[in-house]
Amino acid sequence: MKLNDLKNQFDALDVGVVGMTYDSPEIIKAFDEKWNIEFPVLKDVDRQHVDAWGIRNLEYGPGTFGYGIPYPGVVLMSPEGQILAKWAEKGYRSRADWKQVLREVRTIVADL
Repeated sequence: MKLNDLKNQFDALDVGVVGMTYDSPEIIKAFDEKWNIEFPVLKDVDRQHVDAWGIRNLEYGPGTFGYGIPYPGVVLMSPEGQILAKWAEKGYRSRADWKQVLREVRTIVADL
């Protein structure tokens, strides 16, 4: 299950979907085109958000190929920028279970 597959359900909750990566704009564009991404994908300049949100993968130190990469994950933010929930996976191959994230987002949004 991909995020694209559930975007309409997030839209119905009035929850915007945005991707973020530290990749170059060229890589982002190629990925968007290859997978027909239906939401904006932003560039995390200098990995500022990775560090601010506490999702940097600390297994990779300076000078390693993976230095600065985040744990793959999801951050639910309020319109004011407050982090309401985080789903981050250890390693770099695992991804959030989108159906589970959607269920939890529904609960969080209903309680707001």
